[in-house]
Amino acid sequence: MIRVSNLSKKYGDHYAVKNLSFEIDKGKVYGFLGPNGAGKSTTMNIMTGYIAATEGDVEIDGHDILKDAEEAKKCIGYLPEIPPLYQDMTVKEYLDFVAELKKVDKKERKNQVEGVMKKTFITDMQRRLIKNLSKGYKQRVGLAQAMIGNPDVIILDEPTVGLDPKQIIEIRELIRELKKDHTVILSSHILSEVAEVCDEIMIIAKGRMVASGTAESLLKELGSNNTIELTAKGNKKEVTEIIKSVNGVKSCTVDNASGGCVECFISYNNDVEIRDELNKKLAAKNISIYRLLNDSKSLEDIFLELTDDAYVEKIEKEESAKEAEEKAKKAEEKKSKKKSIAQEIVEELKDDESEEETDDTAAENAETEENEEISKEEE
Repeated sequence: MIRVSNLSKKYGDHYAVKNLSFEIDKGKVYGFLGPNGAGKSTTMNIMTGYIAATEGDVEIDGHDILKDAEEAKKCIGYLPEIPPLYQDMTVKEYLDFVAELKKVDKKERKNQVEGVMKKTFITDMQRRLIKNLSKGYKQRVGLAQAMIGNPDVIILDEPTVGLDPKQIIEIRELIRELKKDHTVILSSHILSEVAEVCDEIMIIAKGRMVASGTAESLLKELGSNNTIELTAKGNKKEVTEIIKSVNGVKSCTVDNASGGCVECFISYNNDVEIRDELNKKLAAKNISIYRLLNDSKSLEDIFLELTDDAYVEKIEKEESAKEAEEKAKKAEEKKSKKKSIAQEIVEELKDDESEEETDDTAAENAETEENEEISKEEE
């Protein structure tokens, strides 16, 4: 459906987006998650053809957004962060105008306008001026204009910004409904919103993709701290020995607690499941377990970690080192190529000199033979 390859947007020396690559499939809701200034809106503006990329390609249903812009844009409905509404028009007038701009067939315009008003629950507002609508209803009108033309892809930039809790819930319900007939891409810096409505999450920071996948896969891949908190009733020394005897345990800290209990903090290898064996060994010594908690990160913890300045700076340093290495490699290849060309020229010159020497020798030999023949004739 959508393919983004090595996308970069540079303003002076600053990269708003750098080397961004991803693919979007049909029938899902995708979320761009990132802090303010991460490059979400820039990416969406490039995808919709509003601005040009410095480098990279965007294909919408096989159409290049720059080379085949008209066909590509037919596949897209776009709601910017600030909806492009004409305040002095009524809702119906505005949607009719949008349908005409999108070149919807005249026979279909009435049905399409009525259909999107029904889906966004603004039919009762169709005769009201847009400037008199609440923020939530204006957002609905913006969604309705994005849906006109029945595009395969609907792109929403911060669709719930500035809305109250009730309006946010309503917009989220609308997005879920849109999923039935469209592929939806939305940007947000609100973690709970993306986690609740999106099938796939793409986390970006400073224009770079730092993680992508479902909420479950991100939690599984990045959420484990590989630590267990355990509260058990028993002797500190005995509990420590049992824990250390469990296969996969890397280290443990055991402290006395009230009521004859001990509190344990256990670190273990990622590829080993230790809880079953730990339970069995403690039970065999009649040690009761009061609490066993696998300490793992939340999605919020993962987001904060991946978008932290120190983490992104580390990625930037790795990128710079890689770019310097590639630059040095290209320079060496260029130098080697120049050297090869120079060697070829030298060899050609040598061959030419050798041929000239051969020609000179042949000429001298011919002249000698001619002189000898003349001498014989004179004799």
